[in-house]
Amino acid sequence: MSASLTPRRAVAAFLAAGALVAAAALPASASGDHHRAAHSSVVIGSVQHESHVRNVSNHALNREWVEVKNTGRRSVELRGYTLTDKQGNRYRFAGLRLEGGHSVKVHTGQGRNTHRDVYQNRRRQIWDARDVATLRDDRGRVIDTESWGGRQGNRHHG
Repeated sequence: MSASLTPRRAVAAFLAAGALVAAAALPASASGDHHRAAHSSVVIGSVQHESHVRNVSNHALNREWVEVKNTGRRSVELRGYTLTDKQGNRYRFAGLRLEGGHSVKVHTGQGRNTHRDVYQNRRRQIWDARDVATLRDDRGRVIDTESWGGRQGNRHHG
């Protein structure tokens, strides 16, 4: 009978150790969280959101942006990457190669795309005082999220 208990105990010990490792790997949850996938050098950098303004001019819309940074050394093709807010508004990157160590700002309003600034061509604000920006790669995998608001109020993250 003790021979049958040994494999059971070994399996139980193995499962318990796996549960401890998995629990230790989970990120802490708090307001103002920033979660990044380990496999990507592309991350969300600073976020600039505007409080609801009466004058929704193109200039005001372009003061609202999310920065996407390449923290690695190699360039990354962003074609097919998406940036979304918690309401489901989505911006899909067209052909843009982001060089290592560089960043691009995704503005809400209209403008002429460059390698440093791209525009969603929207006519209304996207980013709220309490929101979540989610960056997905060209396969739809979440590679970074940034949330703000909540207890922190109107705060810009970077």
